[in-house]
Amino acid sequence: MRAMTARLILLLVVVGLAWPSAADARVKKIVVEKKVSPAFDGAAAGPAGPYETLAGRAFGELDPNDPRNAIITDITLAPRNARGMVEYVASFFLAKPIDMSKSSHLMWQYVPNRGGRVNISVDERTYGDIGLSSGWQGDNSGRTVPADDNDWLMVPIAKHANGSPVSGLVFGRIVNAKGPDSRPMIVNANPVPYKPATLDTSKATLTTHTAEGVDGKIVGEAKVASGNWAWAKCCAANPFPGTPDPTQICVKGGFDPRLLYQVVFTSNDAYVLGIGFAAFRDVAAFFRYADKDDEGTPNPVGGGVQWTISRGQSQSGNFLRAQIHLGFTQDESGRKVYDGAWPIIAGKRISLNARFALPDGAQKLYEAGAEGPQWWSAWPDPVRGLAAKGILDRCTATNTCPKVIEHFGSAEAWALNLSPALVGTSADKDIPIPANVRRYYIPSTAHGGGAGGFSVTPAAAPMCPGPNFGSGILPNNPVPHTETVNAIRFHFRNWVMKDVAPPPSLYPTLVGGFLVDPSKQATGFPTIPGLPASAPNGLITPSLDYDWGPDFNDVDGSGVRSKVPPAIKRTIKMKVPRVDGDGNELGGVPVVLLGAPLGTYLGWNIVSSGFHQGKICNYAAGMVPFARTRAERMANSDPRLSLEERYTDHAGYVEAVKTAAAKAVAQGFLLQADADKLIAQAAASNVLAALTTASNR
Repeated sequence: MRAMTARLILLLVVVGLAWPSAADARVKKIVVEKKVSPAFDGAAAGPAGPYETLAGRAFGELDPNDPRNAIITDITLAPRNARGMVEYVASFFLAKPIDMSKSSHLMWQYVPNRGGRVNISVDERTYGDIGLSSGWQGDNSGRTVPADDNDWLMVPIAKHANGSPVSGLVFGRIVNAKGPDSRPMIVNANPVPYKPATLDTSKATLTTHTAEGVDGKIVGEAKVASGNWAWAKCCAANPFPGTPDPTQICVKGGFDPRLLYQVVFTSNDAYVLGIGFAAFRDVAAFFRYADKDDEGTPNPVGGGVQWTISRGQSQSGNFLRAQIHLGFTQDESGRKVYDGAWPIIAGKRISLNARFALPDGAQKLYEAGAEGPQWWSAWPDPVRGLAAKGILDRCTATNTCPKVIEHFGSAEAWALNLSPALVGTSADKDIPIPANVRRYYIPSTAHGGGAGGFSVTPAAAPMCPGPNFGSGILPNNPVPHTETVNAIRFHFRNWVMKDVAPPPSLYPTLVGGFLVDPSKQATGFPTIPGLPASAPNGLITPSLDYDWGPDFNDVDGSGVRSKVPPAIKRTIKMKVPRVDGDGNELGGVPVVLLGAPLGTYLGWNIVSSGFHQGKICNYAAGMVPFARTRAERMANSDPRLSLEERYTDHAGYVEAVKTAAAKAVAQGFLLQADADKLIAQAAASNVLAALTTASNR
């Protein structure tokens, strides 16, 4: 990988020397490497006709002295070309109507999640929209390594003026490992992108933990002697100390599955990752505003983009929140880049603009991203002693704020730091949201929603997201986001393109009585067979206030983290939605499956075994089905009404679905075409079908 990085840096330098001189920094050159026309097997989804796709690279540069870029950590330590500019290469994937005169002239810029690539949806092709996926994560690890089927970013590695490396501390963790095989350090889905400066284990620290609380309290911490582990690849056939390998850890005697292993080491791979915000901005600006690049290559959608909306889900949504907060809504020419931004199921800001950042983190212990304001307008933060700031502060000052729609589900409230975005760190007042923001809460749903459908056959238990985390004890939660997202997309397009306001924000609030402490008593959660009697006590992942050292800016989530792992100063008080008598959440937007429920739908699940047994299953979700008949529920002491008691028979259930669908349509959270589809699915389902058949005999 080091050889690849060296080749990429050389490519940056060579291309930079070939570029013509210009006064301003931006995307200077694009190269289309693959064109498919027509794409999607030639299918025309709507009046815009068939589409084509273009994959390639954008070569850009940044002025390190421009105030818009000065916030990028270590940009002053990045290598520069002959013009004093800092260079990058970003991949892109563009989907557009072949006949651009039939385009809607709206461009969606998608944020890939940990590498990968986002393609335009059928719905957006039906509208005639343009889709742009472009790279932003420059850590060159796992799926962010340049490849033909993902989007990536090449950024320089910071160096001191004398050419010496910029060093710093990095941590990695290994859990539920067993036996003699070596293990890589994984951050959610990708390997830790940094390698040790030396393979001498006396220069690093490996410790084990027998237990960890969600509040960060460590139990049974012990240091592994430097002679008892190695940076190496090993297995039963190639035992300790194995073959030297900076990406693997080998332990003498093998890994103990009862322990969590944590390593802290020094690395010299200081990628200037904050460039990702600027590169993402500048690629959008090129396709929106430029007619051609500096070498005369035409912009494939030049003159055809009137509006741009950025969209990202989960990690990618956190990226958008951080991009707006740090001011990357205005390009180096002073132009507003985005008309809209849609951070989806994203309750915090990504940790990207820090030295040795780990942007793949997802709210597990010591993973950054919850620092500073998670709310839109300036709001006090007395608990952490930070100034009153908001995500929109910088774009408000430059008049470049986009219209924003954000939507969340229950998993974000229980596991992914949503509470501070709603009520701050004091958790005692609802934070007002500005006129250019809409917030929608989809209650009792998993991260991104479930598979949908109307079936009384429970799904399999989910795997808990994260590296080797384990599985849940409960079936997967099927309540979908799909139809709600379709309605939000419809309203968002009209808001941006026609200034037609979407439905008012709808989410649980303190003043409305639907936002409470995360306890069984406060939420009103019933005692349900199959769950611990105390549930959901202790099942929330709280926000932790970390001390990363004096050179880290907590408000901006930027700078140098010298305390690794960080000290934990305090646990932030969290709030979650209240529930009804079935345990389903209140205070959010209407969803058909919740209006005609087949069980209790949870934003959490419980780890079945392993190091985290009995704790929250990261950000997975579960459900507990209702009994079919009254006799079944009485036999299990289930306080929840059975399906038969609720709906009588299959026809009664279909009527309940029709009523729920009509309510969601009336409030603007379900399109009529989707309502008709859901009603047809309910009619074809197996809900109480046997009872209906019996009654017809």
